Amino acid sequence: MSENEPIKLELQGTPREIGLQHGRALREQIHSQISIYDTMFQHTSNLAWKDVREVAAEFQVTLQNLTPHLFMEMEGIAEGAGLDVLDIIALNCRSEISLGLFSDGCTSLCWKKSETARVLSQNWDWTTTVKKNLAMVSIEQVGKPTIYMVTEAGIVGKIGFNSNSVGTCLNAIRAKPMISSKVPIHVALRLCLESTSVDNAVKTLESLGGVASAGHILCADSTKALGLELSPVGDKHIPEDASGVIGHTNHFLENRYVNEPPWLSGSPIRLKRLEELTQGLIQDGVQGDAITPDLLRERIFSDTYNHPQSICCDEDPSRHISNRSSSLFNIVMNLDSKNLGGEVVFGRVGSGGEGPVLTIPW
Repeated sequence: MSENEPIKLELQGTPREIGLQHGRALREQIHSQISIYDTMFQHTSNLAWKDVREVAAEFQVTLQNLTPHLFMEMEGIAEGAGLDVLDIIALNCRSEISLGLFSDGCTSLCWKKSETARVLSQNWDWTTTVKKNLAMVSIEQVGKPTIYMVTEAGIVGKIGFNSNSVGTCLNAIRAKPMISSKVPIHVALRLCLESTSVDNAVKTLESLGGVASAGHILCADSTKALGLELSPVGDKHIPEDASGVIGHTNHFLENRYVNEPPWLSGSPIRLKRLEELTQGLIQDGVQGDAITPDLLRERIFSDTYNHPQSICCDEDPSRHISNRSSSLFNIVMNLDSKNLGGEVVFGRVGSGGEGPVLTIPW
């Protein structure tokens, strides 16, 4: 497998069985993840891995209490990869442990095609050192929708959709506080992907007491989309605008419950550019089935305005090598029960160095 055509995993069974399969198949990549994040934590947060594990131990209690099936899955991943469960919890709580000091960008967009269809899409921006550890994963669980997602090795929830046409995208937000008695954002993503609808996802997160750190999950199904601006001290939900669109980058638009100092100067510029490009397509008459993955990749997600902090993000050489972001993949999901599916392209779309179009399910 190359970085532009990653490993495809099909996981099924009990939580422990799913974890064991994950850990065994991605053992090498999970060990690589720990090495990468060890370096990043030391640079951004002055935390050694033993300190990281201490914070992970706080989350172990939370996961055991609130999401025991996912804790069991993490135990399985750890056993399969030959690691301690705290190492796997640390990967799944990386956003919380760093207190937002990691500089992942990301641009997400949901666009209403019809009353019963949405297109959910994103460029995921992160350090290129992680790219070799990405995987395309399907998860079959009894009594729950089948999940199809792109994730980092060792992490139980990320970006994708399920057989009920519920999809998720993620935008990192840097804001305090962090409360370890609540669920980590990557666990929240998994819970959304186990849901039967957007409303069901929101209800699940609220019933568990919300999330441990600030983040934006763009959650959609075939009939509804919401921008979930989540934080441990209060949430705001952003509905579709008059054009049936929700766009988001890396700052909160409406959530004022948290202290969010400006941190990524390109985020407001990217959001404005996203709105301009989307509205331009709408004014050109693009609607319905004309909203295709090819169109979105060509007209939106390959855009390099305000490079390197552009929608198609590139590495900024002024940053420390462990903390340079680049668009690692683009995903476009067609959330339509009659034509459900997605396309993923790894690498920077439009750069000439990206990989082939990969379909989901595969």
